[in-house]
Amino acid sequence: MRTKIIFRYVGLTLVMVATLMLASAIAAIMMHDKESLIPLLYSAFITFIVGSYPLIFTHTGNHMSKAEGYHVVVFSWLAACIFGMLPYLCFGKEFTVVNSLFESVSGFTTTGASILNDIEAVPAGLLFWRMATSWIGGIGIVAVFSLFVSKSHDDRSALSGSEISSIATDQTTRRGKNVVYMMLIIYTALTMLCTVSLRFTGMGWFDAVTNAMSTCSTCGFCIKNASIAAYDSAASEAILIVFMVISGISFIQIYSLLFTRDRKWAKFEVSGIYLLMMASATLALTVNLWHSGSYDSFLSALRPAAFQVASLTTTTGFATADTNLWPNLGKIILIVCSLICGCSGSTAGGIKVDRLIMVSKNCKREIFRVRRPNVVSSIRMNGSWVSESMIRSVNTFIILYVGILFLGTFINILGGLDIVTASSAAIACMGNVGPGFGDVGSVGNYADFPVLQKCSSMALMLLGRLEIIPILLAFGRWKA
Repeated sequence: MRTKIIFRYVGLTLVMVATLMLASAIAAIMMHDKESLIPLLYSAFITFIVGSYPLIFTHTGNHMSKAEGYHVVVFSWLAACIFGMLPYLCFGKEFTVVNSLFESVSGFTTTGASILNDIEAVPAGLLFWRMATSWIGGIGIVAVFSLFVSKSHDDRSALSGSEISSIATDQTTRRGKNVVYMMLIIYTALTMLCTVSLRFTGMGWFDAVTNAMSTCSTCGFCIKNASIAAYDSAASEAILIVFMVISGISFIQIYSLLFTRDRKWAKFEVSGIYLLMMASATLALTVNLWHSGSYDSFLSALRPAAFQVASLTTTTGFATADTNLWPNLGKIILIVCSLICGCSGSTAGGIKVDRLIMVSKNCKREIFRVRRPNVVSSIRMNGSWVSESMIRSVNTFIILYVGILFLGTFINILGGLDIVTASSAAIACMGNVGPGFGDVGSVGNYADFPVLQKCSSMALMLLGRLEIIPILLAFGRWKA
């Protein structure tokens, strides 16, 4: 393992983070915000200096190995989160060391969980910085800078392949930088289109830009204390639902649908099931809210139900209602949505629809093998054959995912949290959803969590965003 190549790419990550801090400082100037300008500029200077050191004194050498790619991804994310807390820490007030790191990790991992009790008291520059961390984290920190700094196709593949799910990249014959280009084009276009659409609903430009960044990254950070409910606009909510749902679909599939001629419906199997799942959950939740008397009519229940299903399924975490007040069946529906979530290749977190489809097909195949053990059968998904190694990888991921959830819940309970708050917080952090139920409901936050539970939640966010395996490979020594 060559540590120099790892340090060099971590340095490049920090230079990119410093650039985002400067962009946030420019936003502060445009919004006439003097309060956060100095913290942002000071943080950008420190981050740039530290990031420049390995660029000057180390060289990449030969091609990067897959193992080195995993280490670059993990340590780049850790460095981004650590230095990303500097603007908050320099600003002070609610931002202690732990709180600053929590907000930074939550942003970069697009979780959207927050420790802020009064978001509207935070100056515009820092609010933009929160959104900038979530936007770059949505597409992938390492994947973006690999486009511009690595001259080697092998290096690009090692970097982007370590950060982007293999299930997503298997959906296309393109590799390396082409996959990232495809995703970045769709991601940027969606953000711009969402911004313009929100502006037409009457939002100011700053509100429209920040909400669009948060929506397309499926983060859920908002510049209002009451989240999207503060706007009380059916038009804004409808637009956000559309863009949240689209952001939960594989960007590779969206690109294929728009720019290629290969549009066979079999290739969009996962996306179809994802949309059907969301429609079914919305209908079930609407009926439950109406039948329980939470809302007077079916139509009045449909609006909050559709928004919350879209918000939690895509792991965005925006809120237009206090879901703690909803009936238990409605809460269960939303928890299931928080576990399954969107498609691989999107900005959504969670287990992903692709994996659950693959597991269900594999279960059906194994049951069939009991009756006819000599028959050789394979699994098809999105019109392509799925390799046995991919199936084993998916099974391993789900087992690890569930096991880590139980561990996270147990740690939360040790801190004195009730079972509802403990379990839903673990699910929300691991799935990069943000809000859960109990004390961390749609109108609550993580401010009152003990330090140990905040640290545990940050670990869950990173494990969920990087999909477990890279972190285990980076920090563990594994033998066959």
